[in-house]
Amino acid sequence: MTVHTDPPLSYRINSACRVLGIGRTKLYNLISLGEIKPIRIGRRVLIPHSELETLLRRLQSERS
Repeated sequence: MTVHTDPPLSYRINSACRVLGIGRTKLYNLISLGEIKPIRIGRRVLIPHSELETLLRRLQSERS
């Protein structure tokens, strides 16, 4: 039996909020500011895992 530990390619809004530890309003604010670029498939909004990593790296480098 193989256990997959790779992160998902993308997250729904609620999952992205949970991963980042922020609320929906803050996430939508980051999207509107262009800090996070979502993918839209039909009416569904997905946040790529790579966008979350990029945001966290950028915030971390700003603190340094």
